[in-house]
Amino acid sequence: MALQFSAATLAQYRDILTRYPERQAALLPTLWLAQKEFGWLSEEALAYVAELMELPAARVAGVASFYTMYYKVPVGKYHLQVCRTLSCALRGAGEITACIEKRLGIKTGETTPDKKFTLSEVECLASCGTAPMLQLNDDYIENLTVESTLELVERLEKES
Repeated sequence: MALQFSAATLAQYRDILTRYPERQAALLPTLWLAQKEFGWLSEEALAYVAELMELPAARVAGVASFYTMYYKVPVGKYHLQVCRTLSCALRGAGEITACIEKRLGIKTGETTPDKKFTLSEVECLASCGTAPMLQLNDDYIENLTVESTLELVERLEKES
């Protein structure tokens, strides 16, 4: 069976279309829906979005490849995205990344063999006043220390 949205996601898509004067203006939120539905934006998912939105496949792929918020490869259950921009860097983001790499045995850009964790470094997440910080899936974890970061990873390791 070809990739397609569930009935609930298709209803969300139709609602999104009502908010925009032109169909193509809804591309970013539609890509977000596809990522939530399928876990990442595979070539098949991008082709589905292009067909659904009646847009050229190259345009959809180009937009998806431009934005870092769209996953072009599968990510783990827990996606740890450490901000590396100036405020976070000055307040210890490098140490945060290093402690995660050491604890999980992976490097930035990698996923653990059990597919539980993916570690990424990202540009500004707009939380400079609470640096250093990371985004765990969709949630911000702020004012990190090496100790609080290791506690977070340990807690996530214990979850199923």
